[in-house]
Amino acid sequence: MAQIFHPSTNTLSRLSLYGAVFIAGLLGYAVYEVNQSPYLTGANVALQQPVPFSHKHHVTELGIDCRYCHTSVETSSFAGVPPQHTCMSCHSQIWTNAAMLEPVRAGYQSNRSLEWARVNALPDFAYFDHSIHVNKGIGCTTCHGPIGEMPLTWRAQTLYMRWCLDCHRHPERFVRRREEVFRADYVPPSNQLELGRALVKAYKIKDAKQLTDCYTCHR
Repeated sequence: MAQIFHPSTNTLSRLSLYGAVFIAGLLGYAVYEVNQSPYLTGANVALQQPVPFSHKHHVTELGIDCRYCHTSVETSSFAGVPPQHTCMSCHSQIWTNAAMLEPVRAGYQSNRSLEWARVNALPDFAYFDHSIHVNKGIGCTTCHGPIGEMPLTWRAQTLYMRWCLDCHRHPERFVRRREEVFRADYVPPSNQLELGRALVKAYKIKDAKQLTDCYTCHR
């Protein structure tokens, strides 16, 4: 009986199979990269704000504590956005005629809040409480990145669930002493794991099983 397919068909079949696997892998990698990109996550992208507020200037150069503006961060789920009254407590004395601060002055005089663009926003189905994290020794820079070096504020993390879970599975890698929570220049010590394990016990942080329970963040 004559051979139906040419011998080269075997080679073509193998190349087709290997090519399909390669293309599938390439597409998977492309999807992953897009999923991690600033286009979807918004990470590392400074949003346009009504006033170009600089954390670098206020926090690092002037030494203003986070809690001066974010007054409710230790007691509330929401860190709080400073009202114009807070801004004007300084800017009624300095930079009083700066053009960039006109929206602040106008809002203060008309008792109308500025509409800031939300930088770090979680979906509605995710519950996050600033106060519990702060009081358990999780610092501002752990989630907000090098905030003291930002001339304009951007999202430092993807805020994806797997990023949150990485901390919830291993809190000893991130927890710091409570008195250092608001330090923008904080650098983890060389004995972070040893210190972290001691602080996890001292601050009565729940174990990984409880911290990764669905109900912890989805209520």
